This record gives sequence, C-alpha cells and structure tokens, in this order.
Amino acid sequence: MAFSADPTAQPYVVEDCRGVLQLLSDGTVVRSAALPFPVDGNVAYNDHGRVEWQDAVYDAGLGLGLRMYKPTTNAREEGKKLPVLVYFHGGGFCIGSCTWPNFHAGCLRLAAELPAVVLSFDYRLAPEHRLPAAHEDAAAALLWLQNQLASDPWLADAANPRKVFVSGESAGGNIAHHLALRFGRAGLDPMRIEGYILLMPAFCSEQPTQSELDSPPTAFLTRETFDRYCRLFLPAGANKDHPLVNPFGPESPSLETLDVGRVLVVAAEGDLLRDKNVEYAERLRAARGKENDGIELVVFTGEEHAFFGVKPMSAATGELVRVIRRFMATETEAAC
Repeated sequence: MAFSADPTAQPYVVEDCRGVLQLLSDGTVVRSAALPFPVDGNVAYNDHGRVEWQDAVYDAGLGLGLRMYKPTTNAREEGKKLPVLVYFHGGGFCIGSCTWPNFHAGCLRLAAELPAVVLSFDYRLAPEHRLPAAHEDAAAALLWLQNQLASDPWLADAANPRKVFVSGESAGGNIAHHLALRFGRAGLDPMRIEGYILLMPAFCSEQPTQSELDSPPTAFLTRETFDRYCRLFLPAGANKDHPLVNPFGPESPSLETLDVGRVLVVAAEGDLLRDKNVEYAERLRAARGKENDGIELVVFTGEEHAFFGVKPMSAATGELVRVIRRFMATETEAAC
C-alpha cells in the first residue's frame, strides 16, 4: 500500500475499520478504545457465581496475554477434570481483545454451560503485524499451554490436558484451521487436541462465492468491510488466494494431510462467508473419504456473521453453546 511521499502533507484516513481502527496516509495507525458495535446491558452474562476467571501472560516479550475461565469448585463434580476449550476471538485480524465485554461474556457462558476450562487468547493485530503474525502467536499459545495445563495449579485443579478443543470465530476460526494444519491432534504431547471448532471461519478466494455476491450492504459483515480487512492483514502483495486465507488455493496444503480427529464447522445463513464455510466442511469430508468421518456442519438459519461474539446473550448463541457441548461430549465419550 503506497503512502504520500510529501512530508508537508496533512495525513488523511486511508482505511477505516468500524471507527475503531484507522490507517493514515503517512502509515500511522490510530486505534480507539471504543467498541466497533453497540453493547447494551444484555451483553453481561450472569454466571451466578459458577465461574471464576483471571488474566495471564503467555508471551511477555510481545505483551500477549489471555483470559482464563473455569467453573468454581462448587459448580463442578468433585475430583472430575473438565475438557479445555481454547478460543481465539474474531475481528478481521485487525481488531479485538479477550478483554472486550462481548467476548468476555461469551467465554463466561461457555465455561458455565459446557462446562469447561476456557482459555481466550489474544494475538498480534494487523496492520501493524500482518499475517502470519497471528498464526505464529496462536502456535506459541498452544506451545505455552502444552506444559501449563499441568504445571499451573490454577489450571491443573480443573483441566484435563488430554481433552483439549481448539476453537475460534471468524479470524479465530481461520487461526484454528492453521493450528490444525500445524499440530493435528497428536503433536503436543502430553496435551492432546481432541477436536477443532471453527465458528464462521474467515476463508475467501479471488473468485467470489454466491453468498458473497448475494450479501446486502446492510449486513454486519459486508464485502466492502471484508475487503478492507484483507488489504490490512494480508502479507504485502498477496491476494485472497493466499494459503493463509484460502484453504483451497493453488498453493494451499491439501486437506488430506489433516489428522485432526473431529471437526465442527458452524456457518451462518446470512453470512457472506457461508458458502466458503460449507465448502470447507464438504471438502474435509471428501478428503477423508468415509462415512461417519467426524466432520460436523451446522448452519444457523437467520443469523449473520460472528453472532456468537456480537450477541453472546442471544438465543442463537445459547443453541450454539448446546451444539458445542454435544460435540465435545461425543468426542470425550468416543475417546474414553
């Protein structure tokens, strides 16, 4: 992206992401503490004292942290270790934090209603840190967690390191896919990843899908907004067929190489990414070439992109939590 070469010119806005991130003509990035969408009182989740949480740091050098959640002792069966859900938030790789109230409420709800130990990780954001920075940070997060689950008393008290699920929404779902490519389910011993949960993952291609073409300008995620994110997070000179965003691109690794146990893909009917999400699940199934392949696809009727993160207290999110609970319970039972 070219910027003005005139040092006397007044900087102007080149890119604006939902009013909370602006890229100026001189290359300066301006971030706001405001949230990119309205948050009313309904975003707060009342866990009725069933969940405790605390913040931690997994990479002090980069200033990267996470928020950790677990059901209280009184809210879980005595002596029973719980599955672990690793979660990466959305935000087009450009905005977002595990501390945002909507993401916090969603993770509280997951911890209480699954129930599970939930670990919500931050990662470096574009355009200051273009991809693959976020993928590198997510890999570092899992490597940090590899021994932390057993060595950290706060986690070891509740977490079962052999029942780990890696999840994320939107950009976070994309991250989960790339973690699956890197680690599969057996590459982090003594920690074991039992499955991956991709919520409306951010996949795209140079050739637009029908759901992209049909997406109205009033959608929560429009083609214009998504294209803006791509300009900010893709490596310099890359397009939408880059392996980082197109899992079916000409240079992307084959899905046949994935050894990931079970995978849950969640799509939203009103999401411009719907067709790519559905195609991802279908191609995973084809790559396995067998029935009862462990690939589950759920499309939420009437919902838009990132409804979990944007509307953590909605009825649709409640149903999504139940879908995730069934998925995790089935895997846990199958692995016993």
